[in-house]
Amino acid sequence: MRYHTRKLVKPGDLNPNETLFGGRMLEWIDEEAALYAVIQLENRRIVTKYMSEINFVSSAVQGDIIEIGMDVVKFGKSSLVLKCEVRNKLTRKTIIKVDNIIMVNLNEQGKPAPHGKTKIEYVKDRLSQD
Repeated sequence: MRYHTRKLVKPGDLNPNETLFGGRMLEWIDEEAALYAVIQLENRRIVTKYMSEINFVSSAVQGDIIEIGMDVVKFGKSSLVLKCEVRNKLTRKTIIKVDNIIMVNLNEQGKPAPHGKTKIEYVKDRLSQD
């Protein structure tokens, strides 16, 4: 699992229990999944189709630094299936796990379109090919 993004849990991110609001966490996960898919599929037209069961393992509190990890489960014809883990940066304790997030590649008309990708590519490798 590669961890790409870090977030600081701030007062506006908390629920009445003074822990990280689950909806805020899901917003961050959805955004990270979209960014990951855009970069992998080299297309800005990406949508979230599905998010599997979300397993809240532990909580985060104000001041915690969390990090969001994404990894590819598989490449579909027009989709990219990801898994996600969010953990506390300092303690490495898992906060949340999502086993399947399906992102769909769209064409200019907003319809699912084949992306032609079959494996993870890193930007540094793409740049060295030029």
